Amino acid sequence: MALLEMQAISKSFPGVRALDEVSLDLDKGEVLALLGENGAGKSTLMKILSGVYQADEGTFLIDGQPVSITSPQEAMARGIGIIHQELSLIPHLSIRENIFLGREKVHPITKKIDWHYLSQESEKRLAELGITDIDVTRPVKNLSIGIQQMVEIARILSMNCRIIIMDEPTDALTPQEAKTLFQVINALRKAGKGIIYISHKLEEIFEIADRIHVLRDGSHVDTKAVSEVNTDQLIHMMVGRNLEDKFPWVAPKPENPILELKNVTAPGHVYDIDLVARKGEVLGIFGLMGAGRTELCKTIFGVYPYEGEIQLEGCPVKIKKPKDAIDKGIVYLSENRKSEGLFLDHEVYRNVTLASLGELTTATGRLKKAEEKKAVREYVDKLRVKTPTIAQKVKNLSGGNQQKLVFAKWLMTNPKVLILDEPTRGVDVGAKVEIYHLINELKQKDVTIIMISSELPEVMGISDRILTMHKGRITGEFHHEEATQEKIMERAVGGIS
Repeated sequence: MALLEMQAISKSFPGVRALDEVSLDLDKGEVLALLGENGAGKSTLMKILSGVYQADEGTFLIDGQPVSITSPQEAMARGIGIIHQELSLIPHLSIRENIFLGREKVHPITKKIDWHYLSQESEKRLAELGITDIDVTRPVKNLSIGIQQMVEIARILSMNCRIIIMDEPTDALTPQEAKTLFQVINALRKAGKGIIYISHKLEEIFEIADRIHVLRDGSHVDTKAVSEVNTDQLIHMMVGRNLEDKFPWVAPKPENPILELKNVTAPGHVYDIDLVARKGEVLGIFGLMGAGRTELCKTIFGVYPYEGEIQLEGCPVKIKKPKDAIDKGIVYLSENRKSEGLFLDHEVYRNVTLASLGELTTATGRLKKAEEKKAVREYVDKLRVKTPTIAQKVKNLSGGNQQKLVFAKWLMTNPKVLILDEPTRGVDVGAKVEIYHLINELKQKDVTIIMISSELPEVMGISDRILTMHKGRITGEFHHEEATQEKIMERAVGGIS
């Protein structure tokens, strides 16, 4: 008897049928990988299972018994927990408060919250995930994204759920943290828990999953044992086509430097940075978590004050704030599109034109609405953004389509330097390839691209040159033809070139 059965689940939103009679079953002690492109319906299906959305049609069975799930509280009461891709922690609360929020243990004598117990249990849960020597009274806002992700995982594990949904759980984790998580998943599997695992990292699927369940455009495509498929077959199931030439690298033309950093230090962030980026070049930056990659790019973008010199097209410039950078043709696509790249409650067209309103406004301050919407439609079509209308709220789009909108927003400014911080994070394999081809097109149009990525094959596949960073400093430089994983990792862990 299956632990969980979802039968003929359907769900519609205005203008789109998100799920069309999708069925799914999960056994005890099984890891079921739920796969599909962005917008395939994975998140909608899991939000229905976790009580966030209600299905229009369909039934649920747990241990063979029909059940209703009409709220997150009801889902939790039935032993269903979800680790969201977008963290649901409360930033100003401590680690222990987040882990046991709503389930605080009260001391039997004092009738007050037993903070000692909560601290012990929080430390225990984090230790299971390989996190030790951490002050559980610290606010989570002061933690790295990776540690915040571990706190989120610890919170769900502390609830002793029977069915655990993991949505991109390794997205912000280091390879070692991901390895520890897989050990925890194996322990949960042995304890008879059922795990639904969502990830765009296909190598993880082959390592951790028992079966795969593929959705495409809101419909069930197939379910197979992992042992029955290879990577190419899995990609074809997900996207309905073969993906040729995944990394479309073309050797760059020799060009003059467009951006130079000379002995740049942003105190507390990066130190003694010497960097050259040329016109029509993809400069990759690789490092482990905490290496200072994002801090370097935010320094260039004017977020952090710096010492030293920045030159643009051979002339010294001073960038004191992001507007200075944008005015000079330097733009930054953040690793966190939802909090730093988009206004989720606003429409597609408002988000895309946000950085270009000056070009779309008359001398009297009136917005040229017809031009605005025409320009937005051109970029939506060019980048193949899946949206029923440009008036759709951005929060209703998939992660991959949201990422394309951030690209569109900055491309409308006609940038000279485009800084991409984890441009394919949380994006499916098909959308990744589209982004790689877009990067290559921009490079051939003489746009300078600085790209941060935690995925080493991605950095090696798309970059013309690669810089490695460790503890806020550049530790190595490699040209495309000479780069190997071994050389790059040696420098990324602290070796000096």
